[in-house]
Amino acid sequence: MNKKLAAALSGGAVLVLTLSGCGGDDKSDKVNDWAKTVCDQVQPQLQKIANANAAIQQQTADNSKPADVQKTDSAAFQQISQAYKALGSAVESAGPPPVDNGETTHKEAVKELNSSSAAYANLQKRVDALDTKDQAKFADGLKGIADELNKISTGGDKALKRLQSGEVGNAMAKQKGCQKPSASAPPKADAPGSDTTGSDTTGSDSPSPTATSGDKS
Repeated sequence: MNKKLAAALSGGAVLVLTLSGCGGDDKSDKVNDWAKTVCDQVQPQLQKIANANAAIQQQTADNSKPADVQKTDSAAFQQISQAYKALGSAVESAGPPPVDNGETTHKEAVKELNSSSAAYANLQKRVDALDTKDQAKFADGLKGIADELNKISTGGDKALKRLQSGEVGNAMAKQKGCQKPSASAPPKADAPGSDTTGSDTTGSDSPSPTATSGDKS
């Protein structure tokens, strides 16, 4: 029942740095310093996104109860929304990267991250509104949410991609904080993930666009 939703997430719904640390010259210490400032705040948010995705993946059994799926998906979307908001704050507080067109790219990247946060918050509301007493209607509702998730993952990330390219991208790829994390062993995203983590997340960390959850890996 939740398989399409899980597939949409794994297909690229969330920003997650997919850079693998390619080489590049270290001509600019300022760029490296900027990347470290952002990436130090990114990792906690990327971890929250990974855990939320894993929680949804766990609720894909055909015998999963609609109420359980709803609870898990709602908590996961809340957690992802909070993580994106924190990512936007992190990128914004770091200021524009010291490269050509850095100010424009920075502004657009922050806008995209905040937009993603709002989109996931909206998905949470849609999940919460689903009728769990009628399994057929619930399944149809999930399908509509999965379709929306695909749209979120395929659009509105141009600025993020620009931010992760060139000299800035190389600098970010070298930072451990910007590397894609793996979900914690038992990803109990249902309850813990979203609320508890979410709150501390929003607090100070707010990673950068560097975190595109849905890389294809």
